[in-house]
Amino acid sequence: MGILEEISENLQIGEDEKVAELTRQAIGKNISPREILDQGLLSGMNLIGERFKNHEIFLPDVLLSARAMYAGLDLLRPLMIQEGIPSVGKVVIGSVQGDLHDIGKNLVGIMLKGAGFEVVDLGNDVSPERFVETAIKENAGVVGMSALLTTTMPAMKTVVDLVKVKGLSHKIKTIIGGAPVSADYAHQIGADAYAFDATNAVEKVKALVGVS
Repeated sequence: MGILEEISENLQIGEDEKVAELTRQAIGKNISPREILDQGLLSGMNLIGERFKNHEIFLPDVLLSARAMYAGLDLLRPLMIQEGIPSVGKVVIGSVQGDLHDIGKNLVGIMLKGAGFEVVDLGNDVSPERFVETAIKENAGVVGMSALLTTTMPAMKTVVDLVKVKGLSHKIKTIIGGAPVSADYAHQIGADAYAFDATNAVEKVKALVGVS
């Protein structure tokens, strides 16, 4: 078994220390950071995403694999910056104003990072202005909003409207999700996409930024 396959397999079982050790070895063998990322870390995380989607594994398993992925990613990041390797894209995420729930949003962040995106997580109770200002400042292509309460859902429309008012619809795409949210609601408020779970969110965000 090759070292990149070993990284992938150990990531899938959540062995963070082993993933870090193997990543160091791969760097020592002069394997490029992009190869280690794509064929080791992301390859493993993609399989975790599929298994989670198919209900073969559960949230604790995903969190263990995410921790293992970060262990390898922390070692690769300085090298990737040095080599000027771009991320797949940048996404700003958060739970909307008035909403303090963030488990689903956190999982989306993990899965997006696992797919190679740079994620700016604003946490919960995020004002519409902060979503848009951060997206502009960070040059992010997507804003992802989560709500678990029907009473906080209108804040999503405010964000979508702000993006339009500022003339940024061509540059910043919006995606929404959360238990009370639906594809119909996304259409109604003019959001670019709706995701029904974390794996679907990754697929939708990839489509929004045009990566396969």
